[in-house]
Amino acid sequence: MSSAYLLVSHGSKDSRPSLAIEELARLLFEKLTAGQEPEKRLVGVGTLEFNSQPLSGQIKDFAQRAVACNCKSIQVIPLFLLPGVHLMSDIPMEVKLAQDSLGNDLPIRIKPYLGGHAMMWKLLALGMAQISAEAFILLAHGSRRANSHHPVETIANKLGAFSAYWSVPPSLEARVIDLASAGYQQIGILPYFLFSGGITDEIVIMVERLTLKFPEIKLELASPLGVTSQLVDIIWDIATQEE
Repeated sequence: MSSAYLLVSHGSKDSRPSLAIEELARLLFEKLTAGQEPEKRLVGVGTLEFNSQPLSGQIKDFAQRAVACNCKSIQVIPLFLLPGVHLMSDIPMEVKLAQDSLGNDLPIRIKPYLGGHAMMWKLLALGMAQISAEAFILLAHGSRRANSHHPVETIANKLGAFSAYWSVPPSLEARVIDLASAGYQQIGILPYFLFSGGITDEIVIMVERLTLKFPEIKLELASPLGVTSQLVDIIWDIATQEE
């Protein structure tokens, strides 16, 4: 059965995440259509925020393209790293609105979210290998939704890293202070963000500030995950599970 895939992200005023996700969509389309008829596959992008219409409207527009391509279903792939409110409440609500409007002739399924994939930690391990440090901090955005940090803590444990969050405690600065107090002098920071954007720019500034505040500590900041073949492989795996 041919499917149409919609990569759904939060959305941003910054153009860099949008360009990166468009590139992801292109690479996923190439991987899905390798050796197949490309007209039977469709990959698009949508956002929860910073769009001229709600996600439900974007899904309905995408559905028109899916029908034109003879796709029999729409698979929504949430490009989210944490099971926060957007993932657990907002996306299902928007999908339901779209499904109610479209009827059942074109079923819409929400696939597992990106951050829940078992191999996400390996992407961070690649960045970790590029840094020489005595201790590592895994820095995620964070969420106020209960139990939403479990995936981050699981990854941190796999990497032997200490977790920190941008929007909720423990903060990056608090973790640096704790590690410095424990005697660590070389600390690597792994930003658990998909792409460069406004927040990662702020993280760079924060690391520079912490370097000035703690000159005896060497802080080294890795890059966000970025568009890589490994990330495309994970999204492809999510897209094709139980298809």
